[in-house]
Amino acid sequence: MNEIPVGTPRSKIEIQIDGNLVKAPEGSTILDACRQEGIDTPTLCWAENLTPVNVCRVCVVEVEGSRTLVPSCSRPIEDGMVVSTDSDRVRKSRKMVYELLASSVDMDRSTSEVKDWMEHYEVDSDRMGEKTEIATVAQPPKVQDSLYVRDYERCILCYKCVEACGEDAQHTFAIATAGRGFDAHISTEFDVALPDSACVYCGNCIGVCPTGALVFKTEHDMREAGTWNEQDQEVTTTVCSFCGVGCNLELHVQDEKIVKVTSPADHSVTSGHLCIKGRFGWQHAQP
Repeated sequence: MNEIPVGTPRSKIEIQIDGNLVKAPEGSTILDACRQEGIDTPTLCWAENLTPVNVCRVCVVEVEGSRTLVPSCSRPIEDGMVVSTDSDRVRKSRKMVYELLASSVDMDRSTSEVKDWMEHYEVDSDRMGEKTEIATVAQPPKVQDSLYVRDYERCILCYKCVEACGEDAQHTFAIATAGRGFDAHISTEFDVALPDSACVYCGNCIGVCPTGALVFKTEHDMREAGTWNEQDQEVTTTVCSFCGVGCNLELHVQDEKIVKVTSPADHSVTSGHLCIKGRFGWQHAQP
């Protein structure tokens, strides 16, 4: 009879979050502990299926004894740590981050979660001035194939797409950050056209993008035509039939037609990631 190995149980660490004592497994981050207690915390560059990269700073919290605010997505908890997730200092910092981002890129097609947080912190997108002259929003979308579109005027350099294309999911390494400072941007190697790059069109970068910088070609075209309506879309979960792996698919259907396909981030098989067939191979299912 085969023995099934059991992971070594982790000891619990006691910390204080917003005045409440919390016990979380050793090795957890502050964000893990917050989520365990149902404390909603905004994130942009963090995702449950990606490695934290600590670049957006909207998840910052106040830790007693720390000179600066710390990113909750990557800071491990310590015994006796005292954390404040909603102090004036934290709220002001989060609002400032959103306003700085909104001053340089278009946030109008961000996920509903991002929009909700911007509303919660009463973000004034125009407080930092007009962004029409900024190079980031002056570039047209890159449409180089029939599968997806890169609209970098909405890119906030959260690096999620780079992580999904790299070691966290696809191991293709087709894209990376190029340039420095204000010239930093997401690019293929030597800035070649996407069809000429190492991209395998899995679309996992689309699945993790929080601002609409990467979208399905179908969504892009429907938005341009003014027919995209998420409120009218129904989402049906099914199993991909292309192979025997058993990936879960979420079919987004509008007007009785599939308009895009995603996968649940908490699915044990995919962790939200798919291959080109699962994400884009649905055209045969409809006229």
